[in-house]
Amino acid sequence: MAKFDSKSFNPQAFGKYIETLPKTKKNELIKGGILKGNSEIREAFGSQTGTAYAILPIYGRIGGDAFNYDGVNDIEAETTSSFERGVVVVGRAMAWLEKDFSEDITGGAEFMDNAAVQVSDYFDNVDQKTILSILKGIFSMTGKENLKFVNGHTYDISAETGELAFVDAVTLNNAVQKAGGDNKNKFSVVIMHSVVATNLENLNLLGYLKQTDQSGIQRDLTLATWNGRIVLIDDDMPVTEKDGYNEYTTYILGEGAFDYEDIGARVPFEMHRDPKTNGGLDTLYARTRKCFAPFGISYTKTKQASLSPTDEELSDGGNWELVNNGLSGDDKEWIDHKAIAIARVISRG
Repeated sequence: MAKFDSKSFNPQAFGKYIETLPKTKKNELIKGGILKGNSEIREAFGSQTGTAYAILPIYGRIGGDAFNYDGVNDIEAETTSSFERGVVVVGRAMAWLEKDFSEDITGGAEFMDNAAVQVSDYFDNVDQKTILSILKGIFSMTGKENLKFVNGHTYDISAETGELAFVDAVTLNNAVQKAGGDNKNKFSVVIMHSVVATNLENLNLLGYLKQTDQSGIQRDLTLATWNGRIVLIDDDMPVTEKDGYNEYTTYILGEGAFDYEDIGARVPFEMHRDPKTNGGLDTLYARTRKCFAPFGISYTKTKQASLSPTDEELSDGGNWELVNNGLSGDDKEWIDHKAIAIARVISRG
């Protein structure tokens, strides 16, 4: 068994221990039903010798106008379309080097707890950056059909005058109706900057879930709601500086908005001991491979330099398009963008 700063280090046990810790950001998304597993993605990338990019089939829905069944008219059959969605594995890695990990970093506290918490929190932040990069990318798509999603799922009030440029009682309902039509109830979670949340609080529009303790005393929880949707407050949400004001992007996501699979790396965690440099150095290496695939939107890999996309490449609209049947011209069919439970509100607060 390897030693990490004179302490026993079992990489398998370390990895399993990390998985048992609360995921402060990702778990909140999972609770809202935004991330869901996908067996086809798991199977496509399950082998360590497999690919880092895959195109998965999606079966279309039956349709067409019903014929009059009168014993005279023929019944003509129609075929269903099949669509294609590109998905990619995002690989990330990091290493931490310490001269004396136990005392300098954990303050003499228990090694496994402190090391695992720090690594777990670090990759929670990495995952959130990945999701935000993907959201930026899909809202940067161009082309006629793609813009039906971008424009239809964007509710921009930032150019309005006065208080109309700020979120209010009708903003959320208008945004999800514009994006989803009669599917608007699929939207379940709102992720906003604290400035936007504070504005809603000042308008008494943000409610907090309550809990009654064993003594019968009711207390507010930190989890808020807005028009019945769970609200997550996070200052990592995009803020764009304009001439004299800021634009805040609030994301509204629904059940199954993202397919998610932790594909894993062959060696997720390992330790290296250098006894010579600076009298002895310990380095902890960590690697992850994960797939975050927005429903109804395909990753094209058009502008990707290596086998794993960077955050900048994920943010590039040229790497994304609405799911389609892969044909060209008049034979090309696209998914109905209203089936995608992803939307955004752009406001001044």
